[in-house]
Amino acid sequence: MKKLLYPIIIGLLAVVLTACGSNDEADKKNDEKETNTTEKETAKATEEQQKQMEEMKKKLDKQKVDEKKTVAIVNDEKISGAEYNTVLSTTQMQMQQFGQDPTSKEGAKQIKEQTLNSLVGQKLLLQAADKKGYTASKAEIEKQLAEIKKQYESEEKFKAALKQAGLNSEMLNAQIAENIPYTKYVEKEIKVEEATDEEIQKYYDQVAEQAKTSGQKVQKLEEMKPQIKEQLEQQKKQEKLVKHVEELQKNAKVDIKI
Repeated sequence: MKKLLYPIIIGLLAVVLTACGSNDEADKKNDEKETNTTEKETAKATEEQQKQMEEMKKKLDKQKVDEKKTVAIVNDEKISGAEYNTVLSTTQMQMQQFGQDPTSKEGAKQIKEQTLNSLVGQKLLLQAADKKGYTASKAEIEKQLAEIKKQYESEEKFKAALKQAGLNSEMLNAQIAENIPYTKYVEKEIKVEEATDEEIQKYYDQVAEQAKTSGQKVQKLEEMKPQIKEQLEQQKKQEKLVKHVEELQKNAKVDIKI
């Protein structure tokens, strides 16, 4: 599924200032002076942080392309600049979460390649799903939309998240309509074997060793087993999916335009 609804939360610095209840008037004045100084420092730091974020946004926006531009053609199906920009924003955000600079020369190159690879791979999978007859009903689309909206406290916050992601309701509905047959195809056509007890034990031993090294408490294997099993099987499916896309690409006509 395209992870596109990432509301960017700007964390602003805040301080809780408590006045000292001293009877000494000089102490009160000193406290007030210190409070004013702290407030000024906080405001300055907040302003500086805001400027840095605005500068970063400008640099990230420069990586976007014209929404109407065709960025790639996959088996005669066009991928638009609008689609590219949406996935680009997510890729930029993911890179920042890993502490990397998406605006560096190497970072920009990597983001472009990742974004195009993601779009081409998804288009190939959607085409394969269509050939197999996987579709999305109106009821399924409405159900998934309702599930997405549940993640937000209000309609206003949901709309703000949409705007932040560069989407509108029509674009979101279109992506949900694509996501459903895509998900059906992956679940039905990309089969993986269940994680074995040996694989689970090996993974648990690695996690336990890392936890001990960092001084953290280690949960029992039985407590972690369902989670480890699910994670291992997701990894297997992801690996198989990558190979499946590579196979689809061998017989596909892909023309990159940017």
